[in-house]
Amino acid sequence: MIGTQTSLFPPRTLEELVEDIQNLTQEIQDLYCLDEIPWVIGYSGGKDSTAVLQLIWYAIAGLPPEKRTKTIHVITTDTLVENPIVSAWVRNSLKQMKSVVQKQQMPIEPHLLQPEFTETFWVGLIGKGYPPPRDKFRWCTNRLKISPSNRFIREVIRTCGETILVLGIRKTESKKRASRMEKMEAWRLRDRLSPNANLPNSLVYTPIEDWRTDEVWLYLMQWENPWGYSNKDLFAMYRGATADNECPLVVDTSTPSCGSSRFGCWVCTLVTQDKSLTAMIQNDEEKEWLQPLLDLRSELDVKDNRDRRDFRRRTGQVQLYERNLEGKISVEPIPGPFTKEAREDWLRKILTAQMQIRYNAPPKMGEITLIYPEELSEIRRIWIEERHEFDDSLPRIYEEVTGEPFHDVRLGAGNHLLGTDEWTVLEEICGEDGMHLELMAKLLDTERQYQTMSRRVGIYDSLQKCFETSSRSQDEAIENAQDKWKMKEAAKKGDVEHIKQLSWGDMKFGTRNSDDEADNS
Repeated sequence: MIGTQTSLFPPRTLEELVEDIQNLTQEIQDLYCLDEIPWVIGYSGGKDSTAVLQLIWYAIAGLPPEKRTKTIHVITTDTLVENPIVSAWVRNSLKQMKSVVQKQQMPIEPHLLQPEFTETFWVGLIGKGYPPPRDKFRWCTNRLKISPSNRFIREVIRTCGETILVLGIRKTESKKRASRMEKMEAWRLRDRLSPNANLPNSLVYTPIEDWRTDEVWLYLMQWENPWGYSNKDLFAMYRGATADNECPLVVDTSTPSCGSSRFGCWVCTLVTQDKSLTAMIQNDEEKEWLQPLLDLRSELDVKDNRDRRDFRRRTGQVQLYERNLEGKISVEPIPGPFTKEAREDWLRKILTAQMQIRYNAPPKMGEITLIYPEELSEIRRIWIEERHEFDDSLPRIYEEVTGEPFHDVRLGAGNHLLGTDEWTVLEEICGEDGMHLELMAKLLDTERQYQTMSRRVGIYDSLQKCFETSSRSQDEAIENAQDKWKMKEAAKKGDVEHIKQLSWGDMKFGTRNSDDEADNS
């Protein structure tokens, strides 16, 4: 892929690269001084964003102090599931920036962003029961990466009216990236400055869009980092994340580099393998303490986990789809969220991994946190308030794994009329009938939630919903959904006799209700 893309951009001599850097420096200075629109630089700590920030830093430092009046925000989004090595690198880089901007009289403000604790990866997976992300259900990217940065950019726009977003994206990264960038060129206001298709009143500036990967490394190795961080250490980190541990020193534009190394969320199941994390562990014995992350990520990346998931969607409804099984079409329920047992198991696993990491990690890494107290509090709230699981198992699991009591950061958490004792009684009454237990728990907890209200408007609708979602056994609920499916298919074909047969069967066995009739009308 890299060879294919870089062929579109033939190698330049060192003199040509230096000339391009000089031209870009002048371009950056002119664009900066053109107006009062603040800039926002997306900084991940990787090679491309480092190169862009370094270019701009040098360009602005070349202006007289009286012209450095416009704020340049440097934003980094920590998804809270980043590779710990990379996360520590980026955080320390931001600290270094903050320590030198005043000394150098630079108008740069670093910001470390993160997702809302109600939207984190573990709240989604353990709290709400979302399955690990896949291409058809990519629920993580927007919550963890896009939303935090967009919130910040929107706030800048709200305050200042406009902004220019500076990114280190390059056409040589992939054919898809090149195609998207080329489409935006038709709408450009000037070279490398395009309208932002996602955020009104913002422009996107891409200074190194035509640079090759080896040129990025050449620039980073030959030009010193202006905020005092080590580009050579960055190079070493990329080298350590390469499978064969080979990343030759970039001495000219013909020398290959380790630019294909990718860093990202260690839980990511959108890629077949976390090659960078695997390579780090293989290449450096001192990084073997990262192994629990790789093990847990492998458990997340199970292709078929339907045995651990509910047969209903989060709404409580059974939805069917046509599944191809060895050439035969089978109409089956779309797997829903993880079951209670599975969610509790994931909680144990992440807490155990956190304990192992903290025990084995080097002192310089400090107290690494894989799941934050605020996330645990939100998971606990979802289980109790939304899932009606009033046995309140999270504190118990936390203490079993860590040996410490759980302290909820949310005020008033844990003050419930129903608890473990009542859940135990229900389990004894319901025996092996899991659906009966679920229904009784929902009914009791729904009544509990309405108890403190001065007007209990809506309680009957809420109780009715409990019966609609939890009164049938799994087999009965699936059979009922399949009958609806057959009815709709017959209606599409205009098969009146089949519809009559299905309707007569429903009335005969008493399986239809008003909601079914409404769905089929």
